Amino acid sequence: MRIIDVYIQEVTRRLPEKMRTDIALELRSTIEDMLPEQYSEEDAKQVINQLGNPAVLANGYKDEPMHLIGPRYFDVYVSLLKMIVPIAVIITLITVITKYIVSYNDEEAILMSMLSIFGESIWSIINAAIQVFFWATLTFAIIERVDKDKEQQPLTASMQKWTADDLKNIPYIPKKRAISKFEVFGSLLWTAIWATLYFYANQLIGVYEGDGNRLQFVMIALNQDVLLQFLPIVILIIGLEISFALYKLLKQQWTKRMAIWNAVLQLFSTVVFVVIVINPDIMNDHFVTYMMELFTMTSTQFSIWVVGSAIIIFIVSAVISVYDGFKRANAR
Repeated sequence: MRIIDVYIQEVTRRLPEKMRTDIALELRSTIEDMLPEQYSEEDAKQVINQLGNPAVLANGYKDEPMHLIGPRYFDVYVSLLKMIVPIAVIITLITVITKYIVSYNDEEAILMSMLSIFGESIWSIINAAIQVFFWATLTFAIIERVDKDKEQQPLTASMQKWTADDLKNIPYIPKKRAISKFEVFGSLLWTAIWATLYFYANQLIGVYEGDGNRLQFVMIALNQDVLLQFLPIVILIIGLEISFALYKLLKQQWTKRMAIWNAVLQLFSTVVFVVIVINPDIMNDHFVTYMMELFTMTSTQFSIWVVGSAIIIFIVSAVISVYDGFKRANAR
């Protein structure tokens, strides 16, 4: 009957050439055994419906899986992607920023440089993520097809079969104490932003004027020479913040020890930046004069207003960060 011939054809065309003849004979025999002696087309349809989709049936005859990454390796595969992609993104971002800092020349508008950094960072991050995804997927697809273990039980991150003993090595992380990769990335991004403002304050922080077509930097707000007097200690703070962010990525949860280190880092950073902003020579004289005329206030009033606002912002930010750290470390 034609419907049986077509069904057998649909099954065997999905099999290797050397298997088709034998499988076709076996499948035809199976179908005939399931049919009554005098069968109709409806009887044949019922038997074929019982045997199911020809693609699924064909897969049962093959040793190769139909999926790209099956359940045996899928958890390991996803865990590896979650670990590698953020690292690749961070490395890419640092590389792009470093390249622009090294190659920057004074003739290029700083605003255009920042836009160029942003654009290239986005493209480089997307490219890095695609590369990691492609090579990880290709590697696990090959492993999936080389593996001859017939049990095909899902593996753990250590590439071993799961047992109850594996639970001993996994810490319980309450939701409120968990540290997301987005939080770590945000910390690193914030460090990169304020570090860029510090090193290029004479080109970024000041007065901008626009003529309707473009925005132009016309007046420096801070004295770069004064800022650079604190360079060694600022570099130390940058290193500590990066190290702490990577430590959070490693631990994945807030602990009391981590909260204490965060408090120490916030206190140290706040003290350093308060010392910087209260320096009497930190602001450019022309900038102070310009702002005095703009807001009709004396030099002392303007200095108190700017320095006081900066100190309040630093202290409030530090207190919020310390409070949040201890709150999450004690969460259950």
